[in-house]
Amino acid sequence: MKDDDSRFSRAGAPLFLAASALAAVAAAPALADPAPFELNGPDLRIEVTRGQQTLPIAQVPSLAEGDKLSIRADLPGDQGQKFLLTSAFLRGATNPPPKDWVTTASTWKSKDKDKALSLTVPKGARQAVLLMVADTGGAEGVLLDAVRGKPGEFVRASQDLNQASLDHSRLATFMAAIQAQDNTGPEYLRTVAPVLARSLSIKLNDECLSKVVEMQASCLLENREALVLNDVHSSSLADTLTGTPTDLALQLSATPEAGGGYYSAYIGVARDIARIFGAFNNPQFNYLPTLSLRKDATMSLLLNAAPSFQKPKSVMVTALPAVEADIPPQLRSIAKGPVCIARPGAVLPVEGAPLVYSTAFAHDMKVKLTNGSGQTMDVAVVPRADRGGYMIGPDELPSAFTGSLRAQLHGMWGFAPFGGPDFLLQRPDGAAWKVAGDADGLVVGRDNAVTLEGAAPSCVEEVLLRQGSGAPRSLEWKVQDGQRLTFTVPLAAVNPGEMRVEVRYQGAKGPETVTLRARAEASRVDGFEFHAGDRQGVLTGQRLDQVQSLTLNDVEYRPDGLTREDAVDRLRLSVKADPAQVNSAQVNSAPGTPGQNTPGQNGAAKSTPALEQGASAKAVVRLADGRSLTLPVRVSAPRPQVELLGRTIYPGPVAPGARALELGAGELLPDNGELVFSVKAAPGAGFGTRDTIEIATADGPAVARLSAGKGLTLESRQVLVARLKAADLPAGAFGPLRFRLAGGETAGDWTPLTTLARLPRIENLACDKDGAKQEGGAGTGAGTGAAAGTPCTLTGRDLFLIGSVSAEPTFAQPAAVPTGFTGSSLPVPRPVAGKLYLRLRDAPDTAVALPQS
Repeated sequence: MKDDDSRFSRAGAPLFLAASALAAVAAAPALADPAPFELNGPDLRIEVTRGQQTLPIAQVPSLAEGDKLSIRADLPGDQGQKFLLTSAFLRGATNPPPKDWVTTASTWKSKDKDKALSLTVPKGARQAVLLMVADTGGAEGVLLDAVRGKPGEFVRASQDLNQASLDHSRLATFMAAIQAQDNTGPEYLRTVAPVLARSLSIKLNDECLSKVVEMQASCLLENREALVLNDVHSSSLADTLTGTPTDLALQLSATPEAGGGYYSAYIGVARDIARIFGAFNNPQFNYLPTLSLRKDATMSLLLNAAPSFQKPKSVMVTALPAVEADIPPQLRSIAKGPVCIARPGAVLPVEGAPLVYSTAFAHDMKVKLTNGSGQTMDVAVVPRADRGGYMIGPDELPSAFTGSLRAQLHGMWGFAPFGGPDFLLQRPDGAAWKVAGDADGLVVGRDNAVTLEGAAPSCVEEVLLRQGSGAPRSLEWKVQDGQRLTFTVPLAAVNPGEMRVEVRYQGAKGPETVTLRARAEASRVDGFEFHAGDRQGVLTGQRLDQVQSLTLNDVEYRPDGLTREDAVDRLRLSVKADPAQVNSAQVNSAPGTPGQNTPGQNGAAKSTPALEQGASAKAVVRLADGRSLTLPVRVSAPRPQVELLGRTIYPGPVAPGARALELGAGELLPDNGELVFSVKAAPGAGFGTRDTIEIATADGPAVARLSAGKGLTLESRQVLVARLKAADLPAGAFGPLRFRLAGGETAGDWTPLTTLARLPRIENLACDKDGAKQEGGAGTGAGTGAAAGTPCTLTGRDLFLIGSVSAEPTFAQPAAVPTGFTGSSLPVPRPVAGKLYLRLRDAPDTAVALPQS
């Protein structure tokens, strides 16, 4: 012992331990391969008290100075062999413990004080070991000398056996879970084995999961020596105080020379310790390393070799927890979003601490729940390696704890408080789902993104789409921001109409239903052209046939004509004039007289709230299907306005052989005539040489443009005279004409001007002789009687331009001309007062007269 002590003093513990390990490697061929730790040794009952709290040994990851330990052997009643139980506290490889740190109990004694150990962890202690040996005279002194003579071996044994026992606990937990699987569930291992491996830091052979069910479990447990992976936290529990690397023995045991065999991750450690102990074995005793398996207050010893009760007798060596601070592991949440707790047994997924699953170091674990109103409650949780986290207890939560809940995992790690990660939990509260955004925004013919807002999106397990009586379609969904459910509704080949989205919660009896409406392609609005002072504007976009109205500044505008230019719709929208205002605005003057007002101007316009130039406003466009669109509008400069002062029509010459028609008070412009009209500028405005007047038919674009020197003459800066020849209009133009003033890039309102009428060429009106006599009588005031019913014949060309013929101006009994008439003669009523009255197809509301002679 003296030589050994001098060696410690010269080289230090690291050099000695490394040399001992290498010497053991060199002797490896002479040693038999150890068996796995599958032999059950004796049990010990151990409790640890710190302050006022007592814990069973299974819940104690480390000891502290001042801790009180109660240790007794839990031997069967028929135990024949008497054992000495010796405890030894250690304080480093180079600092032998005092004699009173080594205590022995005789397990067969009748008195507790003799057969049990009552210990207090002394100040300065760093490790503790237990030794059991068959009762032999002088054994106490031999063990005391061994511990005090070579403390480094026992320091090493304490550290590495603790580490090996922790590794063994992880592998044992993994093996037990795999062996407990039910072969009747072929998907069990494929689902559970990866979770177990991640939870316990066990190496997983993925190829095993592709084998037939009956072979999966045995395959997963092959080569068990390579399954246990390094766990940083458990390694820290066994850090050496001498500076020797903690993985020295692991490195040695993994080499071929060390004969790496069963459970090399920790059996090699035990083999190495056995070789070190071999340096001071003697003919009476040898030292047998044992692992410990802790459950509650019981610490069961596991042996890899049968103990000997003959010389040399076996001394079973096991380790107690190291004397160091309780350092809880760093548990990490691996939840990818809110965790649903709709069903009892929900799991809070964690990783980073395999020992929480394979040991009881983490105990009294709970999760603290906080609801939206600040109420809190603790709920018990249980570690489940096969589910990858802590499982919440089966008790139903109070109704107040619904919706989104904040949760924090906490408990004890040995004697120290243990705080885990935070979680966001969700539980349905029974409230209905709501559509976020536009509930009517679905459009057929394309995929539509839909977002629903509800109490617990993470608890949704199925989303179905139904339309009418058709079969449901399953939709893929995802949780967004922890509060919303998003999915895509495919509407590529469906008809517009209502559809239902069914959202089913986990464990719910029936689904929650949200009704959506799929519509045809919505109108697209690009802009609304609106000028200050106007009662109409032009909306541009696509599918504007669906527009029902537009409201701007509390004024409603209605469709008043839709045109299409290239791929753009142009919808004219106008304010519907109040009839009372229109009537008061119209003076009792014939159309075309100076000072005439047209419907929709002057008086009617006064009721429209004014929008000044440059003002910004929001227009609301309502569609026929009930949807609404908003559109920003900027009010443009007022459009040029004019007032019609006078109008004169000059009929063209009558063709040779034709009869002249009386066109009345200048309301019709014959197709061979000329119209001269004058307009007055708005107050404060004036005309310029660049101003033009555009002429258009009732519902079409401009067909003629008059400009200075080409139909327009400035009488003054306020009055403009225009000349329009019917012959200058395009062929095919007929019916009502309108005009507007255009200046620069803007143009004024369209204003009714006159009606362009194509005239038939009438050559003769012939009546029989009797009719002639009666006609003469009629001309002298005789009664009409039968003379009015005696027919005449109208001859000429283009008679199809006549719509109807009447003997009197009221058209009480008109004679209609058939549509598409192509003849040159037409039977007509006999004139009553010397004139025959015609209504032309181009001007059905205005009568023209044909004198009888």
